[in-house]
Amino acid sequence: MSGHSKWHNIQGRKNAQDAKRGKIFQKISRDLYQAAKAGDPDPANNAQLRLVIDKAHAANMPKKNIDRAIAKASGIGGAKFEEVTYEGYGPGGVAVMVSALTDNKNRTASAVRSAFSHSGGSLGASGSVSYMFDRKGLIEILRDDLDKSEDDMLMDALDAGAEDMKATEEKFQIFTDPSSMTDVRDALQEQGYELDTAEVTMIPQNRTEVPADKAKQYRHLIDELTENDDVADIYETGILPDEADDEE
Repeated sequence: MSGHSKWHNIQGRKNAQDAKRGKIFQKISRDLYQAAKAGDPDPANNAQLRLVIDKAHAANMPKKNIDRAIAKASGIGGAKFEEVTYEGYGPGGVAVMVSALTDNKNRTASAVRSAFSHSGGSLGASGSVSYMFDRKGLIEILRDDLDKSEDDMLMDALDAGAEDMKATEEKFQIFTDPSSMTDVRDALQEQGYELDTAEVTMIPQNRTEVPADKAKQYRHLIDELTENDDVADIYETGILPDEADDEE
């Protein structure tokens, strides 16, 4: 029995690591697509795309994943990809938005709907949860080895055109109007800052704690969506309760 328990714990840790790696790859894939879509799909002519490819290599992202993300943006192979957003409620009534890049909307819609239903959630109509999020530019700068106080960082961010800033132990999160994110990014880079993230994203207005008895289902929903190659990003209002963190 102890042997089974040890295997279960090891497998649980491996699954958690795989899920985390999958989310990292998903985010980088989206960044690759956006960089290639906004500029030249040839990294030799697109500095932003080169930066994202470097990040992909640092994360040990497979070359086929990198090539697939760029191909989606450039239409290589004749496939035409569309950006589609799905909205719904996860277990416990938590709002979830799913952004997808797909060459087959029927396939993607079916897979997303199944992910919600498998986890006790439900897919809603357009606009059913989007009003709970604000579209913002988000720039993140790691605090490691950065000799800057929060006040100094805030002043630099505001001078660059940002709207607000939030500091955590690990990073500075700088918020901008979506239309000015690129200008703020460039201004900060000109000041010598190395950016960890620079993107337009959806920020939840409020957070909702997932009930403890729904935490496992909620994880399952997010994991199933993350594993779908068509899914580019997931925005959610949920917070998992502390008592559910070690459930598996």
